[in-house]
Amino acid sequence: MTSFASAHAFELALANLRQPDDAAASDARTRQGELTKPAGSLGRLEELAVFFAGWQGKARPKISRARAAIFAGNHGVTVHGVSAFPPSVTAQMVANFAAGGAAINALSDAAGLELSVVALDLDRPTADFTVDAAMSEAECLDALNRGAAVVDADLDLIVLGEMGIGNSTAAAALCARSLGGSAADWAGPGTGIDGHGVARKAVVIDRAIAFHADAPRTAFETLRRVGGREIAAIAGAILRARQLRIPVLLDGFICTSAIAPLAADNPAIADHCLAGHCSAEPGHKRLLGRLGLDPLLALDMRLGEGSGAAVATNIVRSALAAHDRMATFAEAAVSASL
Repeated sequence: MTSFASAHAFELALANLRQPDDAAASDARTRQGELTKPAGSLGRLEELAVFFAGWQGKARPKISRARAAIFAGNHGVTVHGVSAFPPSVTAQMVANFAAGGAAINALSDAAGLELSVVALDLDRPTADFTVDAAMSEAECLDALNRGAAVVDADLDLIVLGEMGIGNSTAAAALCARSLGGSAADWAGPGTGIDGHGVARKAVVIDRAIAFHADAPRTAFETLRRVGGREIAAIAGAILRARQLRIPVLLDGFICTSAIAPLAADNPAIADHCLAGHCSAEPGHKRLLGRLGLDPLLALDMRLGEGSGAAVATNIVRSALAAHDRMATFAEAAVSASL
């Protein structure tokens, strides 16, 4: 099934977002006040339970089925030496995912997540976006729909991540074009380039922003002009999850950059999303602040591939377990005057 039949359909879906069930969230909040603990003593775990109640429409939400979806793509902008690794590493890492040898394999298993890896035309990198749009309209639409396709209606949570040599450059360009600021505000070391490499990356991003300066600033056009297939796929998954009222757990800077052009058009798109962690990539903290997302973890991770979000899934599971399984004061015959 095609979720977004055209760029207009994508933009229309972005403009008309489903809202949480306020009554279910209120019931969950009431339940939190009845559990055998001082009010507010579980901190953000309580907030997470209420958040999931609203999006699931249940006062006692559960995660019965959750999926980590990792998208991989290659980038033409790597011709400018913006990465410490060659584009061939993307396919090599996808093979490692398939063989079960990557961090996300271990971490998704530990978090009870199904793992879906979607490689998007790795033999056909996007165009160099300093001289052309990264993708044609048809290519961008295909990527959006391939992302949307991984979001099954019966999922209780979708965890998103990426793999793609050169994609931290695309992420920084998306943030600069969507949210403002200079390339230097968003460019970082990515896979480990030095200070000179970061400066070179910023020059490349500035060139791309200038080249596309007169193009429409819609979410679709920004994604197709300076994004990448895997980032557009994440954007498609985020919007499809919103249509189905499924909470999204975002990974690091590159993954989160997919929401930047969507949020520029409709800031409410971030309301059903959680930031799994704040990565060591410098632009990620700034991006989370602009989106109003408070990360669950800060472990100095910068691997990508959904790794930080997978670790954070265990925090979410703990929050819902406490919310569902704790006794109320009445059930435990404990005084409510704790």
